[in-house]
Amino acid sequence: MSYLVPSEFVAKMVDAGESKIFMSTRDTLIRAYMAGAILALAAVFAITVTVQTGVPLLGAVLFPIGFCMLYLLGFDLLTGVFVLTPLALIDKRPGVTVKGVLKNWGLVFLGNFAGALTVAFMMAFVFTYGFSVEPGAVGQKIAGIGESRTLGYAAYGASGWFTIFFRGMLCNWMVSTGVVGAMISTHVSGKVIAMWMPIMLFFFMTFEHSVVNMFLFPSGIIMGGDFSIMDYLIWNEIPTVLGNLVGGLLFTGLTLYSTHLRTGPRRSL
Repeated sequence: MSYLVPSEFVAKMVDAGESKIFMSTRDTLIRAYMAGAILALAAVFAITVTVQTGVPLLGAVLFPIGFCMLYLLGFDLLTGVFVLTPLALIDKRPGVTVKGVLKNWGLVFLGNFAGALTVAFMMAFVFTYGFSVEPGAVGQKIAGIGESRTLGYAAYGASGWFTIFFRGMLCNWMVSTGVVGAMISTHVSGKVIAMWMPIMLFFFMTFEHSVVNMFLFPSGIIMGGDFSIMDYLIWNEIPTVLGNLVGGLLFTGLTLYSTHLRTGPRRSL
């Protein structure tokens, strides 16, 4: 069958989390770097489509191309390992420790950030012809996104910070559902369809994705956005990362694990 039942794909989730924890540092960084770079390219592609067509929905429909590419190639996003690796710890897999989970998260964060930052610099260079002219419409749009999604939140104080946090939770609920979607089918077409739907939803709703933001905000600063690195960290990246962690693990990882792999006892009639 091309479709796996929930108990089967949840077992695959735990297996995947275990394998990522024991992966070499070299491979973890390479896979995370490429994931960050591809997702950054997908983000600038979707923004370009939105700017040129004036139809945000079209950009959202096309953005999942990057997500599907990176997962079919076996690369890793921070939002994915936030969900998968803790399951191996909860399942008490031999040798899996809290230290191992945290090390994996740290390496994937570094790799994702390096990949996204590389694309941010390259695209800023392209948009400005080597920083010799002002950025065009797409570059200005990215700079504007950076301002509105840092200073715009900061204007509301603690309420703005928690708004980002909740948008991060909602984001990784959908993104991690896309990660799981790649596991429910043995056919490429089935994997792509299952990944496409939740990723399109998160992007159109402008939920906060930590790795996409690793591209958007450094790129926005490079292209003249009127906000600082500290604005980016405090009023976007930090609450987004925390929200991604809580939302993905709570709404996707733990719910699927608890009800499909560690089911409760059957009721007696």
